[in-house]
Amino acid sequence: MRRHEITDRQWTVVAPLLSGKATDCGVTAKDNRLFFNAVVWLMRTGVPWADLPERFGKPNSVCRRFRRLAQKGVWEALFEALKAPELEWVMLDSTILRAHQHSAGQKKAPPPLNAWVVAGAE
Repeated sequence: MRRHEITDRQWTVVAPLLSGKATDCGVTAKDNRLFFNAVVWLMRTGVPWADLPERFGKPNSVCRRFRRLAQKGVWEALFEALKAPELEWVMLDSTILRAHQHSAGQKKAPPPLNAWVVAGAE
């Protein structure tokens, strides 16, 4: 298995939710898992569609199928099915989060020199 591909266990959850199976009406996809791995690879690497490796097929074909599934609402259904129920609400305690050194705010500037002179004159 390659770096950005899903495992067999993950595929058993995802496979029934994608269209293009032999039991679906219409055209049967050549390889649903290859298509899904292409989408996962693109999302994890963040590259444009045109930079899709050749092993996944033509970038334009993968892009068109991705868009068709998005218009049908397949991706939303997939995300809902894969959502972990225990992660519906996540709370982060600030005691375990480290702030960046520059997040403390602006340094306080000393008062201008003439303010010291005026204050001392009184």
